[in-house]
Amino acid sequence: MRIIAGQFKGRPIDAPAGATTRPTVDRVREALFSSLISIKGPFEDSCVLDAFAGSGALGIESLSRGASRAVFCECDPRAHRVVSSNLERCKIGCDRACVLRADVFGALSRLGSVPFDLVFLDPPYRCPPEEVLSIPTRLAADGMLAACALVAYEFDAKVGDAVREQARAAGFSVLAEKRYGKTGVAILQVEG
Repeated sequence: MRIIAGQFKGRPIDAPAGATTRPTVDRVREALFSSLISIKGPFEDSCVLDAFAGSGALGIESLSRGASRAVFCECDPRAHRVVSSNLERCKIGCDRACVLRADVFGALSRLGSVPFDLVFLDPPYRCPPEEVLSIPTRLAADGMLAACALVAYEFDAKVGDAVREQARAAGFSVLAEKRYGKTGVAILQVEG
C-alpha cells in the first residue's frame, strides 16, 4: 500500500497482518478521495476522524492532502502499532495526529473538542449499519460534526440497501454511492 497524492505521495504504508483488518485498497482509496474532492473541494485545514483506522491509510491520505489534524481510533493492539508506525514513517507528529487505542463506540467523548469536517467509517463488515451510523449521529448530536461535514462509509456491497435506509433514517443525505467489486462506499452528509 502507498499514499496516493499530496505531501506524502508514494510513501509506502504497512497494513496489519492477519485477517482481522481489511485495509482500503489503493484503487478504492483513490476513487473515494476523488469523489470527496469533487463534493467538498480541497482538504486544507480539515479535521478528520479515521474511526476504524486499521492501517491509518484514510487518515494519513487526508493529512497528505492538506488536512490539519486527524484522530485515529483503533482497538486492535497490532493495528494500533501499525498506525503509529505509518505515522512515524511519514514523519507526522502529535501536532497533526492523535492515535487512540480504543473502540470508537466507547471513545467518542475522548476525540477532542474540534468538530470533524470528515469522518471515515471503515468498520469490520460484520458491524450492522445502524450501529456504525450511530457514530456520526452521536457526533452530530454532541456538536462534533462541522457544518457541511462529510461521512465516508465503506461497507460490504451486499448491504447497500440497508446502509441507504439506515443513513436516511438517521438524518443523513446520501450524496454519492459507488461499488468496487464487493466493496460499497457511500458519502453522507447530515441533512439540514
